[in-house]
Amino acid sequence: MEATAAIGALMSRAKNELLRVPGAAIPGVLAPTIFFLGLNGVFGALTQLRGFSTGSYESFIVPISMLQGAGFTGAAAGVNLARDIEQGWLDRLLVSPAPRWVLLAGTVLSASARSLIPATFVLAIALLLGAGWPGIDGLLVTYFMVAAMAAVAACWGSMLALRFKSQSAAPLMQAGMMALILTTTAYAPLALLQGWLQDIARINPVTQVVEAARQGFVGEVSWAETWPGLLALAGLLAILGALALREMRRTAA
Repeated sequence: MEATAAIGALMSRAKNELLRVPGAAIPGVLAPTIFFLGLNGVFGALTQLRGFSTGSYESFIVPISMLQGAGFTGAAAGVNLARDIEQGWLDRLLVSPAPRWVLLAGTVLSASARSLIPATFVLAIALLLGAGWPGIDGLLVTYFMVAAMAAVAACWGSMLALRFKSQSAAPLMQAGMMALILTTTAYAPLALLQGWLQDIARINPVTQVVEAARQGFVGEVSWAETWPGLLALAGLLAILGALALREMRRTAA
């Protein structure tokens, strides 16, 4: 119960920061929205290619933009942690009775909750521009993938923040997640990708997350398309979460 209360307090602090400085959420909302509009304008005609899985590029690309928003939100959580380290706030938390995993969980879960803001904004824009309605089941799967991807990004960002202890690591936090998300089937189905991008997309575990999030928008929702995404997320959370927790435990009060 004490651990739950501590995590809730840390999440409440993150919520209060957002309410006091609402402008802090603008980059995480604008970036995926611009990404969605830009890619739709440039690559929208790809749906005319033989083998493309849908006639609506808006439907095809909107889950990617929602996941990108999750990546930005998770990276922002890492930047905020680095700021707390620079200002000495983390030192106060480290001398508290709360276990280190609780401090990390507060950051990660806060990012998951905040990721729903840009995801909802991008989704609304996409629906207005003609993206298909994914159904309640498709929407639930997509939002789960978004929240979990934000947790993965927050673990990545937290690991870097605890390692470098400086906000100067922010570009690496953001670039790492962008590269992980965009080297998937972000632009086109796997069969239509060419060269090194196809090779990387085939082995990139986030490809499975993208395909799971795309259900409902493109095709029907099925367990066969969902469980690989869940497995990929579980693996990424286990690895990056363990690395972030190791850095948290190494951090002296």
